Amino acid sequence: MSTHIKTEQAIAVYPGTFDPITMGHVNIIERALNLFSKVIVAVGINPAKSPLFSVEERVKMIEQTFKDFSRVEVHSVSGLLVDFAHQQKAKAIVRGLRAVSDFDYEFQLALMNRKLQREVDSVFLMPNFRWIFISSSIIKDAARNGGDVSDMVPFHVNEMLIDKFSEKQ
Repeated sequence: MSTHIKTEQAIAVYPGTFDPITMGHVNIIERALNLFSKVIVAVGINPAKSPLFSVEERVKMIEQTFKDFSRVEVHSVSGLLVDFAHQQKAKAIVRGLRAVSDFDYEFQLALMNRKLQREVDSVFLMPNFRWIFISSSIIKDAARNGGDVSDMVPFHVNEMLIDKFSEKQ
């Protein structure tokens, strides 16, 4: 057993589309802060997807959610996530697992990331049971159809959803 004391920062990257950020995402970030000295939320730019919110809106909503957390940074990211993580000197990529069905895909992704950047590990966190059933897609579908999602997203995100869907009608 090593008695070496680490003095460097342990940085983690938490990637996602965050369209929009949910309380499940918030829970994962808060829990990751218990394990890492800094969490960088990496908002993915994926040309294959058609998000409801622009990347700038998604970055802004996450920054607003964590405005009182000095150890959370938010960046938009395109390209290989492991390259971004390596550039940020991150030790780990944090991924949330809601169900067993998430594991197979996440496991494959973790193996590929490990192959591409051996010094960046993958860490899997499960959200608290209260948030295990929600996803951004489910939130958007409910909000689009007039459902009350106010307890499943941060307050300002709920307001943005209401505004977005009232614009579209």
